[in-house]
Amino acid sequence: MAMRTKKASKNADLGMAAPGSRATLTQMGILPATRLRDLRNIGKAMCKDFELLGIASVAQLAGCSPDDLYTRIQQITGSGHDPCVWDTFAAAIHQAETGEALPWWAFTTVRKARAANGTFSLQRR
Repeated sequence: MAMRTKKASKNADLGMAAPGSRATLTQMGILPATRLRDLRNIGKAMCKDFELLGIASVAQLAGCSPDDLYTRIQQITGSGHDPCVWDTFAAAIHQAETGEALPWWAFTTVRKARAANGTFSLQRR
C-alpha cells in the first residue's frame, strides 16, 4: 500500500486536490471542467446548493442566471444567503460558459455596482 505524503494527506483532509492533479488544473481553468465540483470556487456546500436547484452538470449550469439561482436557493431553503453566494454562482456560470476560472470575488464589484445603481435588489430573506 502506497503511503501518502504529508502534503497530499493534508490536502485530502481539507478536501483539496493534490497540486498538479486534474482537479487542480481544472480549478485553475487549464483543463475544462466536466463535473460541478471541478469548477473553481465550488465545494461541498455549493454542490449541495446546485443539487437543491436541480443542476447536475456544468453544461446544465451554463446559461443560468446568477440572479435566478440566488433567488431560488433562498426560496428553496427558506433562509437568506450571503450575497457572496451570488458572486460564487456568477463565477461558476462564467467558468461553465467560457472556461475561464476566476475567483468568486472578481464578481463582487459587479454585484456592488449593480446594487449602487439599483439593478441588484435581491435581498437576503
